[in-house]
Amino acid sequence: MTDTEKSDEYVRSPNAFTDRITADGSSGWPVEPGRYRLVVSLACPWASRALVVRRLLGLESALSLAVTDPIQDERSWRFTLDPDDRDPVLGIRFLSEAYLARDPDYDGGVSVPVIVDVPSGKLVTNDYPEITLNLETEWTALHRPGAPDLYPEHLRAEIDAINEDVFRDVNNGVYRAGFAESQPAYEKAVYPLFARLDELERRLQRQRYLVGDTITEADIRLFTTLVRFDAVYHGHFKCNIRKLAEMPALWAYARDLYQTPGFGDTVDFDHIKRHYYQVHRTINPTGIVAVGPDLRQWLTPHGRETLGGRPFGDGTPPGPPPADETVTPLEVAGSTAA
Repeated sequence: MTDTEKSDEYVRSPNAFTDRITADGSSGWPVEPGRYRLVVSLACPWASRALVVRRLLGLESALSLAVTDPIQDERSWRFTLDPDDRDPVLGIRFLSEAYLARDPDYDGGVSVPVIVDVPSGKLVTNDYPEITLNLETEWTALHRPGAPDLYPEHLRAEIDAINEDVFRDVNNGVYRAGFAESQPAYEKAVYPLFARLDELERRLQRQRYLVGDTITEADIRLFTTLVRFDAVYHGHFKCNIRKLAEMPALWAYARDLYQTPGFGDTVDFDHIKRHYYQVHRTINPTGIVAVGPDLRQWLTPHGRETLGGRPFGDGTPPGPPPADETVTPLEVAGSTAA
């Protein structure tokens, strides 16, 4: 491959702030209920991971939530969904303000999810792979009774290996296909994406979850890409060799998770579709939002119970989401006004 072709490939920027919040405080950021604020976009698959984990572990009262507008402007993520266009806890209009509070000289990208220290207003971390692992392993004293073990110690090596493959070929693969700037760069991404999906299809034909017989971090990371696949990645990102709905095991698996408390109740298709179709103007210059597919199919029976498995292991399902964290109903998200 030539240097010109290489430059046409999409390369994800590294996370700039990678501090951890630890139970013993040795990192300088101790776990404390109410001290930190999780900032997400409901459109973003990387942020959606943190939303699902926070719900499953019952951390809503310990870690408050800020939701950005799905439509960014030149200053990136903004709090225009809140009164006076400011986050009511942090008092800022743009997420970039928390980045600059941490590093006044920072001139990189502004990404979600992040965790912000409320007293100082400083960003703690935007390291999305570690945010969920941190919530699972360091915040255990604040987990709800009956919280599932999403990162069991005896399965971590297998979970990590699957996560690496899924990130490279699927989670990031859809972006590498969608933002490719040449035919060779696009094909270099799209063929491994579907090869990995085919491998996952075969794996999930024989077992309900990716690792073991319960939901783990691996399922959460795959789900947040699958739930966006037919709605945006298939058309908008040209990941159109097959639809998710044409891969029987993966489609049933995704519906199984969607219908599990803590998953579908964090998914807002309205935010997802408006963000991808209206923000990525280099891909979709008109900003027209596709009206399909029929999102009600996410509520159809999946039949995965026949494979056994215990979704929450020895734990229990989370309760309903807080009233102020409910998402747009599927009927609205699937309408022409989405």
